[in-house]
Amino acid sequence: MTELVEKLADLTALRDRDALDIALVSAINDLLKPQSAAIYRVVGDTDNERWLTTAQMDADQVTPTSDSAWSELDLLPRMSEHPLRQQAVASRQVMQTSSGPDITVFPLASNPGAIGILEIGTQAPLSDNDRRLVSGVLRLYLNFQSLLDYGERDALTELLNRKTFDGAFLKATLEQTRTEDNAQGKRRSAACAGSYWLAMIDIDHFKRVNDNYGHLIGDEVLLLLARLMRTCFRFHDQLYRFGGEEFVVLMRCNGEQEATAALERLRTTTEKHLFPQVGHITISIGFSEIKTGDTPSGAFERADKAVYYAKEHGRNQVCSHAALIASGELVDQVAIVGDMELF
Repeated sequence: MTELVEKLADLTALRDRDALDIALVSAINDLLKPQSAAIYRVVGDTDNERWLTTAQMDADQVTPTSDSAWSELDLLPRMSEHPLRQQAVASRQVMQTSSGPDITVFPLASNPGAIGILEIGTQAPLSDNDRRLVSGVLRLYLNFQSLLDYGERDALTELLNRKTFDGAFLKATLEQTRTEDNAQGKRRSAACAGSYWLAMIDIDHFKRVNDNYGHLIGDEVLLLLARLMRTCFRFHDQLYRFGGEEFVVLMRCNGEQEATAALERLRTTTEKHLFPQVGHITISIGFSEIKTGDTPSGAFERADKAVYYAKEHGRNQVCSHAALIASGELVDQVAIVGDMELF
């Protein structure tokens, strides 16, 4: 009992979702001594759902491992390749093998749109007491996930909020540095190809929506735009609402052309969508590649300049900061005042 209390205390001391999954698998491993324990999340569109491993630990491992959050979707196993997991997700019931290796699958559903399972492999079928133990730990885990959602997600759109961004940005820059180091050593992984990009999205003339239709309709526009964003971006692209009509995307792409295509997809989808009462709206987008050693403020400044340019030059367009610099439309980081250069 003392060990269980300590494991639960360790779980609730965490504030990082990735670390929470790893801690849960470690706790299950310590409590039950199984052959394997893992958390798998369902990612991808309905017709191409895959399994992403967020934490996995075998009996001979010292610490859990996981897939990169930025893994290429097509490299992950299809959902249909693991029918027991699929049944647990569909039925929301604990599933157990009737023959062969003893595997027990517990369904998980935490933050919005996140569906997954905890899979435990054992030498003999889990006893009723062990199943109740795992179910109790999972209830605590899911309740704690809900508390994290409450503090880290925008109440209206359920997108991530501003205070979660800096940590995600730091992870992205560290991951990018590792990828560049691997590329220099010719060990670059196809699962982590590309670089990171920051995009700022601003609804054009949103004040007119609030003034003409009221704030309730304005909130509905924000909510519907957030839903469009979820359909336009990939499972590992991180979507934020920073307040008002300002949204942010942190994504990984293979070059500026791919980043532009993703953002253009959102722009055209939004332009064509019919919003109740309001009709059609447009958005302006500015984006920039995240550089090695970048800071959130530095990346935001470049993306902000690009979105400001878009709004000042016709709106309803996607502007790349690097392209604007290359064309001479913007000056890079240096302002000339008299005889002084301000960096």
